[in-house]
Amino acid sequence: MGYLRASMQQWARIGSIALMVFLLSVHVFAYEELSDDTLRNIPSGAADFDIKTGSLLSPILIPRVPGTPGSVAVQHHFTDFFSRHLPKWNIDWHNSTAKTPATGDTDIPFRSLIFTRDPPWTQVGDVGRLTLVAHYDSLYRPEGFIGATDSAAPCAVLMHVARSIDDALTKKWEAMEASGDAGMGLEDEKGVQILLLDGEEAWVSWTDDDSLYGARALAESWESQVHPAMSAYRTPLDSISLFLLLDLLGAPDPHVPSYFLPTHWAYQGMAKIEERMRKLGLLSSKVHSPFLPDSAKQVSQFNKAYVLDDHVPFMVRGVDVLHIIPSPFPDTWHTMDDDGEHLDIATLDDWAKIVTAFAAEWMGLDAFMKQPPSSEKRDTTRDRTEL
Repeated sequence: MGYLRASMQQWARIGSIALMVFLLSVHVFAYEELSDDTLRNIPSGAADFDIKTGSLLSPILIPRVPGTPGSVAVQHHFTDFFSRHLPKWNIDWHNSTAKTPATGDTDIPFRSLIFTRDPPWTQVGDVGRLTLVAHYDSLYRPEGFIGATDSAAPCAVLMHVARSIDDALTKKWEAMEASGDAGMGLEDEKGVQILLLDGEEAWVSWTDDDSLYGARALAESWESQVHPAMSAYRTPLDSISLFLLLDLLGAPDPHVPSYFLPTHWAYQGMAKIEERMRKLGLLSSKVHSPFLPDSAKQVSQFNKAYVLDDHVPFMVRGVDVLHIIPSPFPDTWHTMDDDGEHLDIATLDDWAKIVTAFAAEWMGLDAFMKQPPSSEKRDTTRDRTEL
């Protein structure tokens, strides 16, 4: 029986590996690459990432401690951008309060923002969403901490992504409605949402209770929010096709590992985009190695180690996560040097192009992104009232 038990275990292991290969293959075969022409038309956001005048980034480069005027100013910057320039996106808030070790009995407000664009014919609960995520709060101490990589720059990247794919989403969905394909199958019932989460940072020291305030509250809320009967997805958590979290981006020469085997196929997709864009001369950063070097990582090389971040409350509830965070962290992490002057704008702009291309590829927009957004539609001025 000892030999039989070993044999059965061996066959079980082989079967598990075969199943994993099959599942990964299904994802790969459903993933259509962007053409070289489309990659060439992925817009740069460099001017918008100027730390003094950039319309996307510069208003975020202020202290953003939850519940403070700086936090409110940045919230207004986000909502004003989507309301003015991307009116087809739905804006929702998720509000919660919590006590922190630094503030005693005072309830601190945490306000996370949710920006969503779904096909116009879909019903709540019937659309799966690519979910792009960053946190916008900054550390309570040291006083005056900016957090440029952590995470002002990732927020600006996601704003750039939303603007860059917006027209293509409209064109694709209009074409589907005109052809009669709208609502014919779940494969194209795909939307996109952006979560800008509050309260990621610990107020004193990182613990399960002193961290991830906004993410924990939102994940708990979405777990209990049930869609109408007969919906394709039971809850908003189930509707998340991929939770793509950006953090600590904007420092030069980043090294981002592949953390999770179930989403390694998506990591490989993003890594291939980086590789192709570099070969086409579309990325401007000078690097010693790719941003995303782990495409060839083998199943046996994955382990249970990962970085604690806003994905955790979602991951423990079964959501698939692709975590784009460098390891090691930038040298400026949690220091006063994590400011605009220490950002590498070429690296930041390259991240914006890579993530934009990834989102366009995921959403099947190759035929609809032949021209970059026109300059007339670009907001190149900063509204001082946002501050």
